Amino acid sequence: MFKHLYNLAVLQENLNLALNSASAIGCHVVNIGAEDLRAGKPHLVLGLLWQIIKIGLFADIELSRNEALAALLRDGETLEELMKLSPEELLLRWANFHLENSGWQKINNFSADIKDSKAYFHLLNQIAPKGQKEGEPRIDINMSGFNETDDLKRAESMLQQADKLGCRQFVTPADVVSGNPKLNLAFVANLFNKYPALTKPENQDIDWTLLEGETREERTFRNWMNSLGVNPHVNHLYADLQDALVILQLYERIKVPVDWSKVNKPPYPKLGANMKKLENCNYAVELGKHPAKFSLVGIGGQDLNDGNQTLTLALVWQLMRRYTLNVGGSWRGSESQ
Repeated sequence: MFKHLYNLAVLQENLNLALNSASAIGCHVVNIGAEDLRAGKPHLVLGLLWQIIKIGLFADIELSRNEALAALLRDGETLEELMKLSPEELLLRWANFHLENSGWQKINNFSADIKDSKAYFHLLNQIAPKGQKEGEPRIDINMSGFNETDDLKRAESMLQQADKLGCRQFVTPADVVSGNPKLNLAFVANLFNKYPALTKPENQDIDWTLLEGETREERTFRNWMNSLGVNPHVNHLYADLQDALVILQLYERIKVPVDWSKVNKPPYPKLGANMKKLENCNYAVELGKHPAKFSLVGIGGQDLNDGNQTLTLALVWQLMRRYTLNVGGSWRGSESQ
């Protein structure tokens, strides 16, 4: 009996550690408990696993970790603008970069637009090593399956070619033909991670100092926000807070009421979009000063809208501190009952 209880206690502790670790890397675990994992609730377990896999696959799909992504810059686009794209958007642009070079049409998603596998054939052919680098073996992609009339057989033929690159994981022919968005996204992310086939631009007027990468403190704040399930997902701490929508959601998490009728929501109008975002930022600072009683001396809505790093962090730090104190207080209250 004692051994059984001990094993249950160890199991509970391990599951709690797993959830805490998932939260620390930015997984949304607010509505998932150790008992849910122990009961094996499919939608919760699979949802958590997908978040962990996605974070791992997307870890290097950012400019600070892969400067060659600057090759995806469009005419007239700045590096700062490219840095604001989410990993999903960068991945789609990467795929279209290679599809355009192959002469094939662009895709708009990793679901309906890839069901026939034809875009995948061209993508594989573009990224496959050509044997031009020292010590790099050439891998030839057989395009004969491209003309297969049956979608499932064509998908199987395509995956056989992906297998030559060691990238058959995540999807079956049925997943491709059905356009499963999550699994196809994982498939393409894996292709990028193994064969990006990009070259860092040289002799261009690019300010590479922008690619310093986030600090440990910034990553902690960003992962904390994402663990609470804010929408949209925070990929870039400062750029993604410039309309204050995430900040306003965080106020609700610390029990500061938000009047959403005062909040401007996307899509913003092309004319005056920044003014709408600035109004949100002003409201966020107003809530911080009065109901929340934060110390926001010298911080205005314009600072959040501009992405001022020091002043944005000052507000975010106080939000996280209040949240931590609230959670700690609720724990102490439950233990005393």
